[in-house]
Amino acid sequence: MNISLNKTDSVNGIITIEVERADFQENVDKSLNQLRRKANIPGFRPGKVPIGIVKKLYGVSVLSEEVNKLINSSLTDYIRENKLPLLGEPLPVENSEKELDLEKDEKFTFDFEVGLAPEIDLVFDKNDSLPYYKVKLEEELLEKQIDGYKQNFGTYDKVEESALETDLIKGTATEIEDGEPKEDGMVIENAILMPSYIKNDEETKARFVGANAGDEIVINPKKAYDNDAEVGSFLNIPKEEAAEITSDFKFLITEITRFKEAEVNQEMFDKVLGEGVVSDEAEFRSKIEESLNNQFVPDTDYFFMKEARKMMLEKMEGLEFPEEFLKKWLKLTNEEATDELIEEDFPNILSDIKYQLAKGKITKDNEIKVEATDVQELAMQVAQMQFAQYGMSNLPVDMLQDYVKRMLEKKETVEGLASRVVENKIAAWLKENITVEEKEITSEEFTKMTAEESQAVDETEDEEDVSDEDATENDETAENNTKEEQKPEEEQKPEEE
Repeated sequence: MNISLNKTDSVNGIITIEVERADFQENVDKSLNQLRRKANIPGFRPGKVPIGIVKKLYGVSVLSEEVNKLINSSLTDYIRENKLPLLGEPLPVENSEKELDLEKDEKFTFDFEVGLAPEIDLVFDKNDSLPYYKVKLEEELLEKQIDGYKQNFGTYDKVEESALETDLIKGTATEIEDGEPKEDGMVIENAILMPSYIKNDEETKARFVGANAGDEIVINPKKAYDNDAEVGSFLNIPKEEAAEITSDFKFLITEITRFKEAEVNQEMFDKVLGEGVVSDEAEFRSKIEESLNNQFVPDTDYFFMKEARKMMLEKMEGLEFPEEFLKKWLKLTNEEATDELIEEDFPNILSDIKYQLAKGKITKDNEIKVEATDVQELAMQVAQMQFAQYGMSNLPVDMLQDYVKRMLEKKETVEGLASRVVENKIAAWLKENITVEEKEITSEEFTKMTAEESQAVDETEDEEDVSDEDATENDETAENNTKEEQKPEEEQKPEEE
């Protein structure tokens, strides 16, 4: 067997594989003998079918299968051993001049068209500069967060006063008919309502506001509430059953409770941050401010890397890429893609390929690696930020670890986190090696900017004509098929501990 690469230019080539019958005949004979032992052909005992009959029945298919296996494995080995920086996948070249005859020919030639990544020389120094947003947290956002804690840790306390619109009123609701308890009617012992939730019956609402324990008030849930779900919640029944309820109910008030905000004291400090982490309000506010600022970091890094991407692509201007090959490959790997659609979206696809190559170059040149611990640490940070958004900043460590463990059970989550780790490490490396121009921006302005960016990204995705599957496959090809030595397999896919 002989395999060679003939470059037609700097980024295109033909891999030629020349094989002789002796290269695969032994495997063909083995496969036919295995079939002979298993074949169940009428007139012959199992394992006693003449080899000639087996060859006649299965010879061509076995021959074709063994040749394909040999060609595929040889092609893969050649690419790996020679560290060819392929883009896309090899495409077989059809030879219209000579048709192969696997049964008669003794020598065979197979050609594969390949696209190659160009040599990349990326240099970064202090003459390069990128903006980095420094978010200034507004006082009102900090106050809003602390007010949220007051609400989250607040309590409903029993009062002996007349009910307010926002009080919780507890009691017994009894279904009535003609003013009297209905025979076999519903009785809800621990019914709860809040007058402010009675939207459609102002008269009933007014009767509850100012009422006292011991009062009886008639309410028709169907008229009082907006939908069956609210009626079901009041009566402690499924909304499907609530849809059939039209009766009045007599509500005997047994207790009135009023919401009381939590105080900003040591008890709140311990609930939010952990026992003994801070001991006064100034420290508490400082920690909350730090936590809020940390929530902006992923987005500030996103905008930093967005500008870094532009810089990388500018530095790669003028490089030649196998564009026609890539278009052909994209069309062959996506049956729904037309020439027009590929032409329309190709600039974006090529930009993605260039960006992946640039990141691969930076990670290789600077020995940036992804370890399993990196992924786990990022997963923990993501989990903490997710819970912090709901005011849950002090979850027990074992609960967080269990949540992270479930996150890392999903392959796509691990791969996504690993990709983020790479981006984060590249961002950190860039910040050390180029000039970073800090731009102060208020949290309100920055939040608006991120919302606009998110909307723009969504609109772009909606307008894409080439499927997401192809875009993902293209990204993976650019990252994984370009110089395999850049990121060893164990680094690309961190193992769970």
